[in-house]
Amino acid sequence: MISGLPMTVPDPALPDRVRIHEVGPRDGLQNEKAVVPAEIKAEFIRRLAASGLSVIEATSFVHPKWVPQLADAEQLMPMLADVPARLPVLVPNERGLDRALALGVREVAVFASATESFAKANLNRTVDESLEMFAPVVARAREAGGSVRGYLSMCFGDPWEGAVPVDQVVRVSRRLLDLGCDELSLGDTIGVATPGHVAALLTALGEAGVPVGRLAVHFHDTYGQALSNTLTALRHGVTTVDASAGGLGGCPYAKSATGNLATEDLVWMLEGLGISTGVDLGLLTATSVWMAAHLGRPSPSRTVRALSHQEH
Repeated sequence: MISGLPMTVPDPALPDRVRIHEVGPRDGLQNEKAVVPAEIKAEFIRRLAASGLSVIEATSFVHPKWVPQLADAEQLMPMLADVPARLPVLVPNERGLDRALALGVREVAVFASATESFAKANLNRTVDESLEMFAPVVARAREAGGSVRGYLSMCFGDPWEGAVPVDQVVRVSRRLLDLGCDELSLGDTIGVATPGHVAALLTALGEAGVPVGRLAVHFHDTYGQALSNTLTALRHGVTTVDASAGGLGGCPYAKSATGNLATEDLVWMLEGLGISTGVDLGLLTATSVWMAAHLGRPSPSRTVRALSHQEH
């Protein structure tokens, strides 16, 4: 890294600190065709934690037939007992919750949809039916002393339905929080959001009584808007941002998608704004370069490419 860069120029309208919810090991790797060994996944997570990331989504307890890449969840989680970070997991249903609870996991997430088309394609249920399926999952996780994050996909656009009405997203958001979700991650699954749309949704959620402290944002960079959308969310008081180390991951429903917002790109912007993350950008970049070598291709993150090029 070049000394003194990025130059820090704080903005008093922005929060002092942002919590990064790292999704690389789960959302980033789940669409990889070549199965990544559990030992490599465990080392990836250890390195991410060593870089200062405090919340790392480790895996998903989904049926192996649907996501073969994450079929090793039972093998992976015991390898992570010494990792100094929160390690939430995704659970699709009560069976997935049973598997997670049996391993002592107490932080779980459910994955809902704001649109009927995606609910049908991804969950084979209507939106209302999927929420009914999640109700006992959320209740039992909380009874076990755990916390539950609700992912809400297709908040800004749907590949079948097009633009998604803001009030529709607000309705499903309220339902998820009413079920007992502690946090709600608003997903731009196909990467079509723009700052004005982000501002409109966050404003509508606030007017509907949703506390901004319970919201997170999850942007994809399909159209190059992820950082500008994130900055807009920060201006509205959001302090939890999902990102994927090295920009790993994509959306199978958006063939041109470049994947998740890269954690390094996010950290570079936040450091320039004087916003604390607790993340060592050099260690994080080295981790993404290491993982890219295992995957056999360069990282799509612009910051990883720029910093690793400087090293050489």
